[in-house]
Amino acid sequence: MPGAVFLGCVATQGLAVLAATLAATETSAWLAHTALALFWLGLLLYAVALPRFDLREVAHGAGDHWVAGGALAISALAGSRLIAADGADLYLWNDDDSGVLRAVTAAVLVLDLAWYAVLAVAEIAWPRPHHDVRRWATVFPMGMTAAATLSVASALDVPWLETPGEALLWIAVAAWSVVTAGAVVAYSRPSSGEVTSTTRR
Repeated sequence: MPGAVFLGCVATQGLAVLAATLAATETSAWLAHTALALFWLGLLLYAVALPRFDLREVAHGAGDHWVAGGALAISALAGSRLIAADGADLYLWNDDDSGVLRAVTAAVLVLDLAWYAVLAVAEIAWPRPHHDVRRWATVFPMGMTAAATLSVASALDVPWLETPGEALLWIAVAAWSVVTAGAVVAYSRPSSGEVTSTTRR
């Protein structure tokens, strides 16, 4: 299957990010625990989807193959938001639970960055210069990886991660600009369905 196979993970982790963020702002333990359950469910869905992903998409995919890494990026972001939600005003996890959550979040980010490197190298090895609407699914993982890296840097107190996070952010901006330009050029062309008649009436 194409990269869309990971969208179940993406959607679930999106809810986890939202619930964890609201838990921190509203000081709501039940929201935090809901977010934690969604976080683990999202990782399970990723594990279920991965064997179904066609690895040939890495070389020949039209853009949505990047979701293979983007799903891990939003998972790492969810983990970092869960870590950040715990504090003096909202005690959520004991030391063991917190240690597991921190370790899993760090591992997920490392796997995301590994996917990012593989996918970036594949873009160089097998160039795909033609515009495809699925290229927007490339921009998402790039931006999400930057956001996850910066968020994990803050949550785990790893300041040196901020520099690669900022670099990834600018790379994502550049990718967005290229895809936007490609979309403008593609959509400004007459569609194949348009027929121009030169016959005089």
